[in-house]
Amino acid sequence: MNTTHEESRPPFPPFTRETAAQKVRMAEDGWNGRNPEKVALAYTIDSQWRNRAEFPVGREQIIEFLTRKWATEHEYRLIKELWAFEGNHIAVRFAYEWRNDNDQWFRSYGNENWEFDQNGLMQRRYASINDLPIKESERKFHWPLGRRPDDHPGLSDLGL
Repeated sequence: MNTTHEESRPPFPPFTRETAAQKVRMAEDGWNGRNPEKVALAYTIDSQWRNRAEFPVGREQIIEFLTRKWATEHEYRLIKELWAFEGNHIAVRFAYEWRNDNDQWFRSYGNENWEFDQNGLMQRRYASINDLPIKESERKFHWPLGRRPDDHPGLSDLGL
């Protein structure tokens, strides 16, 4: 077992469409909060990632990775969408918008495959991501930093 008895993050697998969608929204909300220590608690202590060309293992490396990420991806806003699920696996597609230190805006598109342990903690996360430079006028994600409002369109609604 990867976790202590105190560590759990419902909903637990096996997932239904409803609980998988809930898990996706919880992940989106966590990442939009941009708190590396808090986000890392959703993962097992020995979680394995692939994110672009980086392969963090464990919460400490996840915290280091997210700290670096959000230090350079300013005004980060993310939308995730459930793509598929089965048992303890969830596949999502996502897009996020951000700007770099030179005020160049980007929309980053990607897919993630997730695997959860019995306590609802993510033990594996594999992400493939592509960056598209955009003009500020082409941005589609407009809400105050933090959680996406419930009435803001999702990816499919935005045609992304």
